[in-house]
Amino acid sequence: MSADRRIALVTGASRSVGKGIALALGSDGWTVYVTARGEVGTDGPLDRTAAEVTERGGEGIAVQCDHSDDTQIEKLFARIADDRDGRLDLLVNNVWAGPSDGYAGFSQPFWKRPVSDWDALIGLGLRAHYVASVEAARLMVPRGSGIIANISSFGTRGYLHSVLYGMSKAGLDKMAADMAVELKGTGVTALSLWPGLVRNERMIASGMKSFEGFSLAEAETPEFIGRVIVALATDPGVGERSGRTVITAETALEYGVVDVDGGQPVSHRAAFGGGAVFGP
Repeated sequence: MSADRRIALVTGASRSVGKGIALALGSDGWTVYVTARGEVGTDGPLDRTAAEVTERGGEGIAVQCDHSDDTQIEKLFARIADDRDGRLDLLVNNVWAGPSDGYAGFSQPFWKRPVSDWDALIGLGLRAHYVASVEAARLMVPRGSGIIANISSFGTRGYLHSVLYGMSKAGLDKMAADMAVELKGTGVTALSLWPGLVRNERMIASGMKSFEGFSLAEAETPEFIGRVIVALATDPGVGERSGRTVITAETALEYGVVDVDGGQPVSHRAAFGGGAVFGP
């Protein structure tokens, strides 16, 4: 175990975006705590994420956590504090759950959907990130450094998937913008990120060629988003971006980041009518 490794927590990291971010951090030598609801120690998806982080040169640590339970979130941060002498350099708020019937739940208008959709899309997709951010700030502010990053969406800017999906993502962007106001002068940075279409495991397995009008061949890989986060987290001037929503494809160009296949994903800014709604 290296004492000088940077410490990150990536929530919801058993697959897709969370896993890709964790792997990119591992490739950069970070210690990465990764969470999901499933059991650890069973060679399940989360265990495999942690193992691959370690194989890439980092240190992966799998922690079972149901992020709909505030107490479990608090225990997660208490463990990190105990393990790392109160140090946490990066929180990536990524954990997410869709409607109970999956993406099929996005095919009906809100008045035909159960109100219980709120519990996943807002309870987990927004509240859990707020709770984690509170706990992260309690570690970061006394040390005078750290980044809280929300995985958000162009769904803030234009309609995407459902009413509740857009509400949750707009809430994440506003949360980062307002947290930055209160974090000013502490050395802690709050950000939201807008990836484009993500070419994840489920989409590849489905054989689909496009989604919501965007070509899967031109989509971002989960690890591309992680590479952008690594670039932000290792930039000494990242604090100047605090409160902002950053578009991964555009930020990648600024830092010279490319996707795993060497490609350069294209920003969806024009398709959704512009950039960030909140922040500087």
